[in-house]
Amino acid sequence: MQQFTTSLIFQTRGRGLLEVTPEVADWVAKAGLAEGLLTVFVRHTSASLVIQENADPDVRGDLDRFFARLAPDGDPLFRHRDEGADDMPAHVRAALTAVQLSIPLYGGRLALGTWQGIYLWEHRTRPHRRELVLHLLGA
Repeated sequence: MQQFTTSLIFQTRGRGLLEVTPEVADWVAKAGLAEGLLTVFVRHTSASLVIQENADPDVRGDLDRFFARLAPDGDPLFRHRDEGADDMPAHVRAALTAVQLSIPLYGGRLALGTWQGIYLWEHRTRPHRRELVLHLLGA
């Protein structure tokens, strides 16, 4: 068994899903393992990770619109507004999704389905610098 770790930095454009599959897959390929498990972890409380449709951008837009209805900016329910009206809704959105993904490595490649991509989901309205930590364990 071998293990590898790294961190990848991404600059988001503000709220929305940013596909990170190519960067993650490139790092995994360079590790040279045939079988294993990749863990991807986002080091933030107002961003998250999802595996989602990578062909039709309407899917990502629909997800954003659904979460906007579920946790709207400026909702009077929220007291935490230290960084603006989108602050607490961003935390709620991250809590309802995931901060960590586990993806099997099979035949030297991520075992993602045909239409699946790995996305960093920025929940804040303004751009942010986000860090993902990757851990690969396998042979």
